Amino acid sequence: MSIRDTLAGHVLGFGTAPLGNMFRAIPEAEAQATVEAAWTQGVRYFDTAPFYGAGLAEIRLGEALAQRPRDAYVLSTKVGRIILDEVEDASARSLGEKSGVFAAGRPNKIVNDYSADATLRSIEDSLKRLKTDRLDLVWIHDIAQDFYGDEWLSYFETARKGAFRALTRLRDEGVIKGWGLGVNKVEPIELTLDLGEAQPDGFLLAGRYSLLDHERALQRVMPKAAERNTEIVVGGPYSSGILAGGAHFEYQKAPAEIIAKVERIKSVAHRHGVSIKAAALQFVLANPAVASVIPGASKPERIAEDVAALAEVIPADFWRDLRAERLVAENAPLPIDRA
Repeated sequence: MSIRDTLAGHVLGFGTAPLGNMFRAIPEAEAQATVEAAWTQGVRYFDTAPFYGAGLAEIRLGEALAQRPRDAYVLSTKVGRIILDEVEDASARSLGEKSGVFAAGRPNKIVNDYSADATLRSIEDSLKRLKTDRLDLVWIHDIAQDFYGDEWLSYFETARKGAFRALTRLRDEGVIKGWGLGVNKVEPIELTLDLGEAQPDGFLLAGRYSLLDHERALQRVMPKAAERNTEIVVGGPYSSGILAGGAHFEYQKAPAEIIAKVERIKSVAHRHGVSIKAAALQFVLANPAVASVIPGASKPERIAEDVAALAEVIPADFWRDLRAERLVAENAPLPIDRA
């Protein structure tokens, strides 16, 4: 079954990283209200991960969806990190992966493990936190993070022999509907497609296919994925928030050159009366390889903004001007190309 078929036409999903207290401590009531708003607005695809707040996002999502019919929504989570009962002290957390982004998440220690046994344990733990009996899609998470350095190839090899095979078996047995990599680097996707031995159903690519950063994905990932009939779910369409009024890019304070590019895009958008959120979402979905886009949200009102942005009518001249001013790659598919 393809990723698009599994998602059953839900082109707009909800990425739950913010529910793990991403960048700030979110009150429990606000987190629950945000998921409720997503459901009310018709969102039926929810993506999460153990890493988001050391299990916090999964716990909150599980609580919010507990009374919903399981057949009514699509659920994906990730493997590659095991959340331990052991609690890290504050000094250890300040030096680890959770520093900054999920500093306000649960204090539980996280262990990287892409082996087959860890994959099965991670799924079992996620099912408990999510209060459900099954997952639809499973992504192998963050296998090439910057903080891994050259070690990422070692993690990849462990995953190739472990998580890849375990998830393939679960899919073939009908336990899950599909699997792939969930990454914010294109290199592991390229390597997986080049190997040819694994048969992932698709990929979740975060931050590497957006208005601000899409050239390498266009050159290397999208064509290869199309050749193998694998589809892409795009995460981070707002580039960590900078395209939605925030100050972050790549999970850090946006540098001057990125801020300048955003201002140029905003200028074109203002000239045509277009919201930058609408431009960001509709740009992503114009690529035929993209099955769904999953912006994150931590406030209920943000969900309504996303739904409105998807439905907004954008004049063709806006896209022509973006291309003419070289704010998007010349070969990037745009909504006007489908007309």
